[in-house]
Amino acid sequence: MGLTSNKLLALAILFAALLFVGTVWLWPRLGRRSWRAVSGRVGLLLATQLALFACVGIAVNQAFGFYASWADLFGTETDQGVVVDHASGPVQVVSTSEVHGMGGSLPTTAGQIQQVGIVGRTTHIATPAYVYLPPEYFQPQYRTRTFPVVVVLSGYPGTARALVEKLHYPRTAQHLVRDGKMRPTILVMLRPTVAPPRDTECVDVPHGPQTETFFARDLPAAVRAHYRAAVKPGGWGIVGDSTGGYCALKLAVHHPGVYGAGAGLSPSYKAPLDATTGDLFQGDRKLENRADLWWFLKHEPAPDTSLLVTSSKVGETNYKATLKFIKSVEATKLTRISSIILDSGGHNFNTWRREIPATLQWISGRLSGR
Repeated sequence: MGLTSNKLLALAILFAALLFVGTVWLWPRLGRRSWRAVSGRVGLLLATQLALFACVGIAVNQAFGFYASWADLFGTETDQGVVVDHASGPVQVVSTSEVHGMGGSLPTTAGQIQQVGIVGRTTHIATPAYVYLPPEYFQPQYRTRTFPVVVVLSGYPGTARALVEKLHYPRTAQHLVRDGKMRPTILVMLRPTVAPPRDTECVDVPHGPQTETFFARDLPAAVRAHYRAAVKPGGWGIVGDSTGGYCALKLAVHHPGVYGAGAGLSPSYKAPLDATTGDLFQGDRKLENRADLWWFLKHEPAPDTSLLVTSSKVGETNYKATLKFIKSVEATKLTRISSIILDSGGHNFNTWRREIPATLQWISGRLSGR
């Protein structure tokens, strides 16, 4: 039974309810002052509390997509072992599905979501992803056209599936295209954790995963080799939330020749060092400075790219940092900066769903399709 299964949640709720009923039923019998009675009361209370905690934890995980499986939860995730047939290229399609709720099942009308495995030619990083192809991609009049690409990153730990099922990126993009607010665009959706369970913060770790190189070089090359994707830098953008938002901003700032626009939803502005990241820089001060966007904007040449940041006046811890970052970018005179500042909104899917339509419209307006 999967960690995100509705059956697991139902079973946990049933178990908690039975424990509650059992506690009420047995409490009079355990009202004595003997050690057995006291131990019974303590045991029932602890079991009931643990059952309630499990129900809440499972429900929250389903809502926010923190962990995709038991292996992901316990740190034994093995997604980096995706097998790809190199003879057929660096992208292997595992399965396909339509965009639900778009009035049809044909790719020409509903688009298509492909679950794929991607292997980096230079970094040898292998990771699963979801690729959304708009209906226009399959229509005869567009057969000779290339499409702009937006790479979409989840947070940490996060799941790529949540970008489809919880944040609704494909459905939102398709609605925006139908309303004339966005151009038909390929979405490449994955999590920044391409070497799970480690949080690499999209850094080229010395003697470790070369995550930044994967996103800056290998991923665009793999997508262009398999899909009719834009070739010129102006045709690629990148979006992410939380850790993925930091990665999106950093990749746009470090590699403006790859990503013409980058959007960070509730992002941080420098890589943390904690138990999930380990020692990302191995004493390399230059690498650590480059990963700090404040330092980069102050000491390196301003990148010719467009950035978008989001935050909330109430509910987000990065509000003051975001205002400071906006001023830092404005001081460069070359890098362009935009923002979405909500009156209130927490660090969660509900807040990001409110920001995604405007973000996709913004990034589409800054990308070409060639």
